[in-house]
Amino acid sequence: MKNIWIALAAVAQLLAVDNVHAQTKQPNIILILVDDMGYSDLGAYGSEIHTPNLDRLAKEGLRLKEFYNNSICAPTRASLMTGQYQHKAGVGYFDVNLGLPAYQGFLNKASLTLAEVLKTAGYNTLMSGKWHVGNDSLAWPNQRGFERYYGVIGGGADYFDAKPMPLFGTEYPVVLVENNQRLHPADNSYYFTDEIAAHAVKYLDEQSKSNKPFFLYLAFNAPHWPLQALPEDIAKYKGRYDIGWDSLRNERLARQQQLGLLDARQTIAARDAEVPEWNSLTYDEKQLWKAKMEVYAAMVDRMDQGVGKVLDKLKALKKDDNTLIVFISDNGAPAEDVAHWGGKRAARNAGPVGTAGSFESQGKNWSYVSNTPFRAFKNFMYEGGISSPLIAWYPAKIKGGSIARGTAHLIDLAPTFYEVAGARYPQQYKGVQPNPLPGRSLTGLFFRGEELRREEPVFWERAGNRAVRKGKWKLVSIYPQYRWELYNIEEDRGETNDLAAKNPQLVNELSAAYFEWAQRTGVVEYEQIKPKGRL
Repeated sequence: MKNIWIALAAVAQLLAVDNVHAQTKQPNIILILVDDMGYSDLGAYGSEIHTPNLDRLAKEGLRLKEFYNNSICAPTRASLMTGQYQHKAGVGYFDVNLGLPAYQGFLNKASLTLAEVLKTAGYNTLMSGKWHVGNDSLAWPNQRGFERYYGVIGGGADYFDAKPMPLFGTEYPVVLVENNQRLHPADNSYYFTDEIAAHAVKYLDEQSKSNKPFFLYLAFNAPHWPLQALPEDIAKYKGRYDIGWDSLRNERLARQQQLGLLDARQTIAARDAEVPEWNSLTYDEKQLWKAKMEVYAAMVDRMDQGVGKVLDKLKALKKDDNTLIVFISDNGAPAEDVAHWGGKRAARNAGPVGTAGSFESQGKNWSYVSNTPFRAFKNFMYEGGISSPLIAWYPAKIKGGSIARGTAHLIDLAPTFYEVAGARYPQQYKGVQPNPLPGRSLTGLFFRGEELRREEPVFWERAGNRAVRKGKWKLVSIYPQYRWELYNIEEDRGETNDLAAKNPQLVNELSAAYFEWAQRTGVVEYEQIKPKGRL
């Protein structure tokens, strides 16, 4: 009998130890990034587009009203991957080399990627989608910490083939790879959004044989132009956009107020003066513009379906209860007309909008709706250019249905993930001293509802466009004027009332802070590095 009690006690002790390990088990982390999607394009942020999977994550998790990106693709990805301001990471302008360390166009070795740091904490590291922070093979994902990778290395691709894209009257190379091997799929043999989701699911399946936690970076190309979608998805939205952009914007504003995302006292950006009145268009013009938005909506819809497949796999693997998911967009919706960019017609643009041969974008007219209720577009430092939806989901720790102000930035995600993972940010890494992390962990905001407080402002610069955010105040200037504007974002996120003339001392203080940050971060005046032509 004594031996039995000893055995039972030993079993109980082992179960207790296992329970402690279960409670302290490192969570899996999924980071989902979409491309060129505006603040209001998800149902959870006011849209009519069908996004049930992301809407569920929002309902069961947390939404932030104020989450900031870097206004354009590559600089956003540089900050997202490293936790650095993009200049410090080497991608101050774009993924092109302009001859200075802050503008070399690929991630430098002193800016460690999420994959590199999380691997040191025992994580498997997986990526599927768009890279855009280093074109040379030495800077590809597998060389920067990712164990598995599928996707495009550069700034984008068609959705039905991997042929060069017809930009600026020339051809933009598309490099599609899997684990450093170039891929050359047959034309019309796949749909890129589906392939990105399918590879993510495949990698999760493979990783499930390991007892390690995983980090998955799921970087969709959608809904970035060209507007190309599957017929069954386009069909869902036939006729939905006959009402035009002004009526659609009003619908979204009303939904944002109902959802609690838009306070009654908040201003709404003035109507963009360059967007024509819908009823001033001819019949043929309306047909083209309606088709563009139907295809755009279909692309967002398909992306959400891809998210659903990943969520289904997560549940099937019984890993959904210990996984943190964060969803964001890389910048605001663009005002780009790629079919006629730079006054040059796209070299290839045939067939109806949405089909494999077409090469169109949603343009300023619909992007003005996507960025509701904000001002301006991608590449600007007004709220419409730098504001992203953020959804955070972690059933064990995040209270469902939460909406918080946030005032968070890309640089805050790396310290958040490292804290959640129990990863120590290295003092030395492969003989290099890493750049210190400037961001703040969001775990208090995500898990305990604590307001994010930061001692230093948040800063932006890209192609001469500049901004500073400190507390409720935002200082912003647009190249080439270099005239500071000042807005009280607590009351005027629509940026309708410039208070700079009334607050010269505050402008001077924030401006001085900007120039001090620019100097220590490697920012130079745009005129010094401005490309002479298209790169």
